[in-house]
Amino acid sequence: MNKCRALITATAVLAVLSGCTVNPYTGESQAGKSGIYGGVGALAGAAVGAATSSKKDRTKGALIGAAVGGAAGGGYGYYVDTQEAKLRQQLQGTGVQVQRNGNDLTLIMPGNITFASNSADISGSFYPTLNSLVLTFKEFNKNGVNIVGHTDSTGSAQLNQSLSAQRAQSVASYLSANGVAASRISASGVGPSQPIASNANEAGRAQNRRVEINLRPL
Repeated sequence: MNKCRALITATAVLAVLSGCTVNPYTGESQAGKSGIYGGVGALAGAAVGAATSSKKDRTKGALIGAAVGGAAGGGYGYYVDTQEAKLRQQLQGTGVQVQRNGNDLTLIMPGNITFASNSADISGSFYPTLNSLVLTFKEFNKNGVNIVGHTDSTGSAQLNQSLSAQRAQSVASYLSANGVAASRISASGVGPSQPIASNANEAGRAQNRRVEINLRPL
């Protein structure tokens, strides 16, 4: 019974953690994103706090666990909220897509705006976009920067694998040469093995020719 009361009390803490802050970039309530992450952390912390405390201290343990777990979960969720808003603002009109899945952000850069055909040399017109990314990655330095090159299925598997890896490495080299810590960056190519559209038509192949930058907690 005491354990149940402790968790009920922690749930009240969850409600507070879930609906208070406002994102300074978007002006939106954090309940939908960082508040949820904080709430999940609060419940997990409450459960651990209650389970590891003595019988008479379970309510206190749950409250402490909820506070610590909520701060940790909500803190990184809020960090990703602000980073996402900054990236969307900077990349508007560039052709780069920003996708979010939980605490992970993915930037999808179509090959036609990033590289010349069958080349791993970055297009001159794309450098301003990469320079914007450099500034953001240096400001938000708690993410690993995982760069993955993709191709369509046209041509030999060996050629596509090599081209996708070279393109990913070109982006990685540019970021590190301009001040993004090399220890945060990884680069790889997967050729045509991870299509996001059909390779049976040109529109689909164009979508599959891309470089993705995945931003995840270090």
